[in-house]
Amino acid sequence: MKIATWNVNSIRTRQPHVIDWLETNKIDILCLQETKVIDPDFPKTPFEELGYNIYIYGQKAYNGVAIFSREPLADVSTGFSPIVGESLGIEFDEQKRVITGVFQDIRIVNLYVPNGSAVGSEKYDYKLRWLKVLKQYLSKLLEESEQELCICGDFNIALEDKDIYNSTAKKNHIMSSPLEREALKDILEIGLQDAFRKFTTEAGHFSWWDYRAGGFQRNRGWRIDHHYLTPKLYEKAINCTIDIEPRKLTKPSDHTPVIVEF
Repeated sequence: MKIATWNVNSIRTRQPHVIDWLETNKIDILCLQETKVIDPDFPKTPFEELGYNIYIYGQKAYNGVAIFSREPLADVSTGFSPIVGESLGIEFDEQKRVITGVFQDIRIVNLYVPNGSAVGSEKYDYKLRWLKVLKQYLSKLLEESEQELCICGDFNIALEDKDIYNSTAKKNHIMSSPLEREALKDILEIGLQDAFRKFTTEAGHFSWWDYRAGGFQRNRGWRIDHHYLTPKLYEKAINCTIDIEPRKLTKPSDHTPVIVEF
């Protein structure tokens, strides 16, 4: 079984790239972020013709998440509110960033974590509060779910210095500030492990490169797209890789797929 996560930075713009990639790669579940399209306008048909069931949660021009699944998903929900309640989740559900469903014996949680804009900004504060609600959301899923969890997506956080091309210059940068890292580590303490680091421990592996200043060509990247697994699922993981080929295409997403295999 293969589960992939990919921030496509507009599914309508990147539709040919995603189709070509799925035709080349045997993927059971594809989790997309930044689809940037309202649900009625999502281009479902081309992906359904490839044999996928499509589950979407989108908004116009910003955010948006989707799950493509070879088999129908069970118990699909969108946003925080169905799990943590409206009183806690409704503020954060205005932005479409969370979708979950069960595939076989695995609960897939697909996330697009807020970027935060700049350390100390209102958007930064929103990101930190969003992460607190995420911990409650995932804790509730763990309490109530009989399945193992695969939590994947664009986390907009490089957890360690080795996840950044030049960590020395990024100590208080957005996506690597101490408070963001502490918030993510606090979430992982509920019992989650990084699938990629099970197989690759060295630095220099990235999933996002800025469009500016030849970021990809100079490999000035960040590893901010992750798969986090509950213990039994972590044991079953046999590989986790970053496929940089889509980032080489003309007009690519600034992110590239990350695939975990069981």
